[in-house]
Amino acid sequence: QVRLVESGGGLVQAGGSLRLSCAASGSIFRVDAMGWYRRAPGKQRELVATITSGGSTNYGDSVKGRFTISRDNAKNTVYLQMNSLKPEDTAVYYCNAEVYRQNGAYTSDWGQGTQVTVSS
Repeated sequence: QVRLVESGGGLVQAGGSLRLSCAASGSIFRVDAMGWYRRAPGKQRELVATITSGGSTNYGDSVKGRFTISRDNAKNTVYLQMNSLKPEDTAVYYCNAEVYRQNGAYTSDWGQGTQVTVSS
């Protein structure tokens, strides 16, 4: 089994900052790309940011210049620094990891989600 545990969500005022963390654990041989997605009420899930094991990053247009994704490969952990938060950033944020498991399987695994609420 592979488990992704997110932390760092909460309530913040517009213009504020939050930092999300997501740690992958379990029967992992290697973690490839990791990323963050979000789903706002009544909307579809959207890409926030992804990062490869080599450090290449990709961001959704709505967060470019405000959010920064990073990772610690030794800890199989990905971070999302969110600055200049806006009310429209309010959503449940989900961590995703592309995992090569010890049994040889290659899976896309998800965390349980963490709520981020930005008040105006």
